[in-house]
Amino acid sequence: MGNIGLPGILILAFLVLLLFGRGRFSSLMGDVAQGLKSFKKGMAEEDETPAKSEPRQLPREDQTIEAEVKRDREQDKPAS
Repeated sequence: MGNIGLPGILILAFLVLLLFGRGRFSSLMGDVAQGLKSFKKGMAEEDETPAKSEPRQLPREDQTIEAEVKRDREQDKPAS
């Protein structure tokens, strides 16, 4: 039941051409080809980028947001 032979493929192709028309079908295939080409180009560019990246430096304790909030609170306190 699930076998599609050559006659079935030909009928399906004929229906697609009938629905979309020859010009629209060829432009769709051109768009698909352009997409594949740009995908391959993107994959090639990704391979060229260096795999090794510089490690990120963690902020020191006095550079964190909590330390800044603490400093602000200490500055806002009235002097006794």
